[in-house]
Amino acid sequence: MKTQKVSKANMGYILFISAVAAIGGILFGYDTAVISGTTGIVSTQFGLDEIQQGWFVGCALIGSIAGVLCAGMMSDKLGRKLTMIISAILFSISAFGCAISANFTELVIYRIIGGIGIGIVSIVSPIYISEVAPAEKRGTLVSMYQLAVTIGFLVAYLVNFMILGYAEGQAAESATWTGRYFGSEYWRGMLGCELMPDLLFLLVILMVPESPRWLIVNGKTKQAALTLQKIYKDNADVQRQIDETGSAINAEATDAKNSEWKALMEPGILAAVIIGSAIAILGQFMGVNAVLYYGPSIFEDAGLSSGDSLFYQVMVGGVNVLTTVIALFIIDKVGRKQLVYWGVSGMIICLLMISMYFYCGTALGLGSGFLLAFFLLYVFCTAISISAVVFVLLSEMYPNNVRGLAMSIAGLALWVGTYLVGQLTPWLLKNITPAGTFLMFAVMCIPYMLIMWKLVPETTGKTLEEIEAWWKRK
Repeated sequence: MKTQKVSKANMGYILFISAVAAIGGILFGYDTAVISGTTGIVSTQFGLDEIQQGWFVGCALIGSIAGVLCAGMMSDKLGRKLTMIISAILFSISAFGCAISANFTELVIYRIIGGIGIGIVSIVSPIYISEVAPAEKRGTLVSMYQLAVTIGFLVAYLVNFMILGYAEGQAAESATWTGRYFGSEYWRGMLGCELMPDLLFLLVILMVPESPRWLIVNGKTKQAALTLQKIYKDNADVQRQIDETGSAINAEATDAKNSEWKALMEPGILAAVIIGSAIAILGQFMGVNAVLYYGPSIFEDAGLSSGDSLFYQVMVGGVNVLTTVIALFIIDKVGRKQLVYWGVSGMIICLLMISMYFYCGTALGLGSGFLLAFFLLYVFCTAISISAVVFVLLSEMYPNNVRGLAMSIAGLALWVGTYLVGQLTPWLLKNITPAGTFLMFAVMCIPYMLIMWKLVPETTGKTLEEIEAWWKRK
């Protein structure tokens, strides 16, 4: 089937509503990465061992798992927009609660609440963007979400670095609230600063319309037409989109007798869900989240001070953002699979070099500059490949009537993998050493590459309905 291109899209409006939805990625990124600057002081203040330290990092990921389990059904029942509003409220509660937590138990509870918000927004924001984007621009627009995630990482690293610098100047002064929140217990300030982007997201999400595809699925065709008239300049394009989506929905309803779970069990669609889940979980065991969560600790293991470690982490965040910008411009030109092939190959090389540094770097006379260079190159390879591609693929692989549910299943796999990496990394670094840990990450890249090569179609330039038809034919 040949893709029908849309030539008269109102890209200014599409960019605006996609950017608003992508702000959820900033919250995702900040909430995920801010923890990297707090683990040391929180562990000292509350006397945490390696397992408890892993739980401090991983508890939010348990919340994320809960979030993805309900995100698909929430977005299918309540709508994409209202679900994003709910996630923003959860982020705000978490940020405020973490800042005022009286003990470790309260801190964990509020981190879990924030994790639920992460899980929800990680599903619904990419879905929303994929459903308002023209086929030929969908990869670029959904990649805006991943760009926002990396911006959230960078903002968190910068906030951590600046607050630590301020705290070191304050010594142990804690008589005032600023002295406590940004001095003696500076982790409170790091976690609490997320409240500002939370409130921004909550405000601007009110300015975007509901997803037109969701409206059509739920029989609100007139409302969908009003939104589509803002997205497309030509009424023929509006009607074509309504007709294509309506036809796909009618076929799905006939085949599945209006049952999401029955539709999900169709052979082709079930294969898409299993493959998407495999991509999601394997991607977490290739080292990226270990770098994002524990980068400062890894740099300290290499002999750097706390301040230098956080500065190196800021550099990691900067490369992550800049590379994602590059990926955003080339993903619809180069293609999803080509980016993965080249990027993952580079990741393997970098991980082997990092492992070698920790194994015999001292004997070879390698300095911290060698480690930083391959860390940054690894982040470049990751950001331009699996990180840029995963949310695009997952948001476009599934039929309209089960997209939310299928995304929740794939998202669940992603967050289970993320939790396991976050929980186990301190133990791995201690027991199999950094050299063994990064060697393991390199080995895990191989099955990911094979799955992408053999089982995943190239989706660049195809409409969501064409991608659905491909899986059903298989």
